[in-house]
Amino acid sequence: MKKNTRISNLHRKFAERSWNDTFQLVRRCMEKSRDESKPCEPIARALDRLQEVLQAPTMDNTKSRLEMIAKRQGMDFYCTDVTCYLTADIFYLEVLLLPSGEVQEVKMALHRERPAPSRSLLRLLRSNNFSEFSVRLGELFAQYNIPGDSETKSKMLKSIKSLWKDLQQISDMPKEPKCFEAQIDLINNGRVGFLMAEKQDYPPSLYFYISPNDCLKNSELSLEELLEFKPAVQVNQATIGVGDLIHKLQMTSLISEAPQLDTHSCPAVAALGEVSNETLPACFLLRLKTPIPVFSHIVERVGQITGVTIPDCDLQWAPLPRLLINASASAKSPSEPLDGQEIFTVVFPEGGMHTYVLSDSSWDAPAQRAALLASVPFTQLAHVSAVLELLRHQCVFNTLLRSCLTQSASPASVCDLHFEVRPESTTSISVTFCQPHIDSLAVLLVNIPNPRQITCQLFGGGFYDSSYPMLDEYTSMVLTSCMSIPVAMRALYCRLEETTSCPTTAVAENDRLSPEMDTDGHSPAASQSAA
Repeated sequence: MKKNTRISNLHRKFAERSWNDTFQLVRRCMEKSRDESKPCEPIARALDRLQEVLQAPTMDNTKSRLEMIAKRQGMDFYCTDVTCYLTADIFYLEVLLLPSGEVQEVKMALHRERPAPSRSLLRLLRSNNFSEFSVRLGELFAQYNIPGDSETKSKMLKSIKSLWKDLQQISDMPKEPKCFEAQIDLINNGRVGFLMAEKQDYPPSLYFYISPNDCLKNSELSLEELLEFKPAVQVNQATIGVGDLIHKLQMTSLISEAPQLDTHSCPAVAALGEVSNETLPACFLLRLKTPIPVFSHIVERVGQITGVTIPDCDLQWAPLPRLLINASASAKSPSEPLDGQEIFTVVFPEGGMHTYVLSDSSWDAPAQRAALLASVPFTQLAHVSAVLELLRHQCVFNTLLRSCLTQSASPASVCDLHFEVRPESTTSISVTFCQPHIDSLAVLLVNIPNPRQITCQLFGGGFYDSSYPMLDEYTSMVLTSCMSIPVAMRALYCRLEETTSCPTTAVAENDRLSPEMDTDGHSPAASQSAA
C-alpha cells in the first residue's frame, strides 16, 4: 500500500516535467555513482530505455546517448554546440550533429594526427544502432588501450603499427584476389589469413578460418557481409598488451619496400636483430573475437612457438564437447543425460534422424580436455603463421565434432540409427555404429592430420561387394566437402545398405582388420561399445 502511494506521488511530481528535465535528472543521478569511473548500470539502463522510446532524434537526446556510451567505455566526453568529442588516451572521435539531432559526420583520429571520416561508424549512428556503435567503440578502445607513461605508449604504438604494416604486406602477396572463392581460400590457407585493410576506425582483423558448410549456407552474401556474419568466420585482432616480462619488439617494418620473394612467393622477413627494436614490458597479442576451445597440447605448442607461456590460471579446463555445447548458439535446449553420457539428436531437413552418443568418461581424459583460448601472446611476425595453422587445425576438429552436437527442438519419435563418437587421439575421432542388415559393429576412424586433410578408414566385418574398394576415399571426400559427420555417416550408411543387401561368399576376402583389431575382427572402440 505504501509502495503504491509512493509511486502515485512520483507520478504527480513529474507529470508536468518535460522529457529533457527527466533526462537531466537521470544524468545527475548517474554522476553520483559510487564508482566514478563508470555510470551506475541500473540508471544507465533506465536512461537507455527512455531514449529508445523517444526514437525521434533531438540534439540533447543524441548528445546524452553518446555521453552514456563514452562513459561506459571509460572514455571522456565533452561537446560544443554541434560537435561531440569522445576521447581516450591515444585516439578520439568527433561526431558532428545537425540542428535536428541527426548525425552529419563522424571522424576518428589518433592524437596529433589529422582526423579521417569513418563511414562505418556514421552508418551505425545514422541508423540509430547505438548498441553496435558501442561494441565497435569498445573494440577501438581495447585496441588502443595501452597502459604506461607517454613515452612507453608511444613506443608500443609504433611497434604495433610496424607489425600491422608487415601483416598487410604478407596478406597482399600475391595481390589480393577479387573473386569470392579465392578470398575464401585465402582465409583458410593464407599465411596470415585474410587481413582487412587497416583503417583508423576499425582495428586490423585477421580472418583465418571458415568452414565449407558456412560458405554454402551464406553463399548469397558478399565477402564483406560474410565477414560481418560473426558466427561463421573465425577472426582475431593483432594488438599489444603489457606483461610482467620484458620482450624485444620491432620498431620498424621487417619487410623491405621492394621485398625479395621466397620459394612460396612470400616476402623475405628480416631478423629482429637486423632492424630497429626496443625492449619493452609488453608483447603482441592475437585477440580472438570469439574464444576457441582448444586442446591442452595446442596451448603447449603455442607456447613453444612463441616462447611466451599462456598462464594456466587464465584457462578453465573441461571436456571439449561441453565447451562446444556451451559456446554454440544452436545448443539452446539441454541434452538428455544417460548413464554419464550425452545424447544428441540430428534431424535432416529432407527426413531421417540420427542420434549421437558422446561418453563423458572418454572425453574427460587429460589429453582430451580443452579450454577456451581468448588471446595468444607472441613477440615476432614469424609466429603469426604458425599459430594460425594450429588454430585452424583445432577449428577443423571442432567443426566436425560440433556437427554431432546439434540438439533438435522437435526430434522424430523413433530413431533406428545410433552412433557413438569417441576420441582416439587429439587428431582423430572414431564413430561406432551397427552395420545395416548384419548383427555386427563397424567403426569409422576419422583422421585429421592437418587443417587441409581429412581421411577416413572403415573397420569391421561384413563388407561383401568387392566393387567398393574406394569406400574410404568416398567417405573422406564427402566429409571433406561438407564438414559434417552426420551427413557423411548418412552417405556411408546408404552405400553399406547397397553392399550388404546382396551377401556373397566373399566375406572373408573383403573383411579388413586394422593393426589394432583383436582376433574377433572388432576394433577396441567397437568392442568397448558392444560391452
